[in-house]
Amino acid sequence: MDIEPGLYIVSTPIGNLGDITQRALTVLARVDLIACEDTRRTGLLLKNFGITNRLISYNEYNKLRRTPEILTVLSQQRAVALVSDAGTPGISDPGFYLIRAAIEHGIRVIPVPGASAILAALVVSGLPSDRFVFEGFLPKRAGRRRKRLMALVGEARTVIFLESARRLIRLLNEIGEVLGDRRVVVCRELTKKYEEIIRGRVSEVLEALASRKIKGEVVVIVSGYEERDQGQR
Repeated sequence: MDIEPGLYIVSTPIGNLGDITQRALTVLARVDLIACEDTRRTGLLLKNFGITNRLISYNEYNKLRRTPEILTVLSQQRAVALVSDAGTPGISDPGFYLIRAAIEHGIRVIPVPGASAILAALVVSGLPSDRFVFEGFLPKRAGRRRKRLMALVGEARTVIFLESARRLIRLLNEIGEVLGDRRVVVCRELTKKYEEIIRGRVSEVLEALASRKIKGEVVVIVSGYEERDQGQR
């Protein structure tokens, strides 16, 4: 497989290393540079597959400085791969900033699809997946969080949130207060050894988690608004 110049958006496993694609491995081995959130984490991934290549950090804290550097490399008709810590780059990470800049500079952007925690959680949730909304992480401040949730009260599509394990209970309580006792699915540690999927009404899931300490990455899927939800808030 020949590597043409451009910015390759390479999806990497969200846990199970067997989920990486052959195309992703080829691209990571042959590009001129790999931009990644954490060079140590990506370095371990490459080592597992016997790949040696040049890594450069690209994250929320250095994106303003790194973007011009990477654009310079790309302008020399070279190939750069962008990867996140796990999953598909550009979703709830700084990759979007680089992707947009590359497009604005007329640089070809090439997707290399693969694992995504969002889609993995959605398809096993059992909630409608034909139409959905991705909300990502809610703001940390209480007022802003509530405002975002209030905007979703009448949303009929399935809603997807990302949340840290330590703030999961807070999020579920807020969903119950603002959106009502809707059906929710909590997906934890997807594709990993301790993968867990918890389904039920908000109140039921809260009860199931009441005496537990939650760890790992979490995706929360919430059913859309239905007329009968009106009396549950």
